[in-house]
Amino acid sequence: MELQKMGDDMGTERLNGTILDSDKTAVLEDGYEDEEHGLPEQEEFLPHIDSKKLSQFTDFEGKTSFGMSVFNLSNAIMGSGILGLAYAMRNTGVILFVVLLISIALLSSYSIHLLLKCAGVVGIRAYEQLGLRAFGHGGKVVAAVIISIHNIGAMSSYLFIVKSELPLVIQTFLGLTKNNSEWYMNGNVLIIIVSVCVILPLAMMKHLGYLGYTSGLSLTCMIFFLISVIYKKFQISCPHSLNNTLGNGSVVVSEDDACGVEVFTVNSQTAYAIPILAFAFVCHPEVLPIYTELSRASKHRMQNVANVSILAMFCMYLLTAIFGYLTFYGGVEAEMLHTYIKVDPADKLILCVRLAVLLAVTLTVPVVLFPIRRAIHQLLFHKKDFSWVRHVIIACCLLVTVNLLVIFVPNIKDIFGVIGATSAPSLIFILPSIFYIRIVPNEKEPLLSRSKIQAACFAALGFIFMRHSACDQGGPFSARETASTASSSTFAPPGEASVPACPSGKTVEGPLCCHRCRSTPE
Repeated sequence: MELQKMGDDMGTERLNGTILDSDKTAVLEDGYEDEEHGLPEQEEFLPHIDSKKLSQFTDFEGKTSFGMSVFNLSNAIMGSGILGLAYAMRNTGVILFVVLLISIALLSSYSIHLLLKCAGVVGIRAYEQLGLRAFGHGGKVVAAVIISIHNIGAMSSYLFIVKSELPLVIQTFLGLTKNNSEWYMNGNVLIIIVSVCVILPLAMMKHLGYLGYTSGLSLTCMIFFLISVIYKKFQISCPHSLNNTLGNGSVVVSEDDACGVEVFTVNSQTAYAIPILAFAFVCHPEVLPIYTELSRASKHRMQNVANVSILAMFCMYLLTAIFGYLTFYGGVEAEMLHTYIKVDPADKLILCVRLAVLLAVTLTVPVVLFPIRRAIHQLLFHKKDFSWVRHVIIACCLLVTVNLLVIFVPNIKDIFGVIGATSAPSLIFILPSIFYIRIVPNEKEPLLSRSKIQAACFAALGFIFMRHSACDQGGPFSARETASTASSSTFAPPGEASVPACPSGKTVEGPLCCHRCRSTPE
C-alpha cells in the first residue's frame, strides 16, 4: 500500500510539474501568448506542422556562442563600402556625418528590435515565415525573393571586386608594368579559383555559426585597414603632392580647402553620401539565421548581439572616416585607398591593405550565401528533412550563377545597384515595420498605439530612402557594396584613375561610388 501511495504521489507531482512548466512556457519572452497554438518560441520554429515533428535544418538547439554570433553579424554589416566613408564626411562635414551615422545606427537597432519582436510573438525565426504569417503565401514569396535578389547582388559585387582588383594586386606584387596574358592575371580565372577553393568549402558548412572564425579573420583584416589609416594620418602631412580631382577630373580642390576641416557642409555631392550612410548597417537577412543558431537564444540576448555588432561597426566606421578625412581633408576621393596610391604608388603597407580588403570581401561571401539558401529551403523544401546533397547542390548552383553573372554580364554591378536601391530599404525599414503592424495582435497593441505608429513612420522613411536611392541610380546594397561600383578606381594602377564610361553624348556626374550618366547640353 505504501509503495502504491508513493507511486500515486510521484505521478501527481510529475503531472503538476508538467502543467506548471506548460503554463510558464506558454507565455513568450515578450509577454505575449501565441493565440493560435500557445507554443513557445523555442518549440514553434515553423507553424502549421503536424504532430509528427520533421527534422529541419533550422530545428536544433543553438550552439553558437555570443562572441561568434557577434563576429558573423559584424561581418554581415561591414564590407568594402567603408572605403567611401571619408569621402562622405568630406561632403557632409564632421558634425552632420556624426549625426547621420548615429541616427542610422539607432534606426538599424530599432529595425532589428521589430524583427525580433515579431519572431518572439509568433515563435518563428525565419524572415520568410514572418511574411507568411503577416500576408500569407504572397508575403512569404516576396520576403524570400527580396532576400535572394539582395544577397545575390551583394555576392556579385564582392566577386566583381575580386575579378577587377586581384589581378592588379598580383601585378603590383610581381612588379609588372602592365597586364600580361598569364592565367594568374585573368580575373575570370581568379574568381573561379577563389570560388572553388575558398568560398565553396565555407558555404558547405551546415550551420552559419561555424563561419564565426572566418568572420573573425575578415574583421581582423578590416581592423588592420583601420590601424593603417590611423598610422598614415600621422605619416602624411598636408598639403599633399597629389592631383586633387575627382575621377572625372571635373572638380579641383584649392590648397586652403584641401587642408581645412569642414564642420558642416551641404554641396552637390551630399545627396550621394546619404545612401552610403543610410545602408551602412544593413544585416537584416542574416539576423534571424544567426538568432536561430545562438546558444541560449532569447530576444534579449539576440538584441544584445545586434547592439554590440552595430556599436563595434559604428566605432570602426567613425574612426575610419575621421582619420581618413583628416589625412586628406578636401583631397580625399570616393575611394580612400586610391588617394593613398596617388601619394605613394609604391607604398608596401597600402598594398598589404589592398590584399587584406580583398580577403575580407571574399570571406564575407559565404555569410551572405546562407540566407539565400535558407530562403530557397523555406520556399521549396520547408517540409523536407535536411539533406546534405540538397544543401551542397543549392550552394553550388548559387556560386555558379553568380560567377556566370560576373563573367558574362559586364554591367551586372549597375543592374544590381538599381535593384539594391529597392531591396535594401525593404529589408531595413519597410518589411520589419509592416510585419510588426500585422503580426502583433491588436488586442495587445492597438493599431493607433505609439509603437505601431512609430513602425508606420519607420516604413514611410524606408519608402523615402527607396525613392531617393533609386532616383540616384546608385542606391547601394549597403555600405559594404558601394565601393564595388567603383572598384576599378579603388585599385587602379599607380597614378591612373579609372573614369566610369558613359555612352557617347553623355558625361559622368557624381562620385565614383555612385556615378550616373547625364546628357551633355547642346
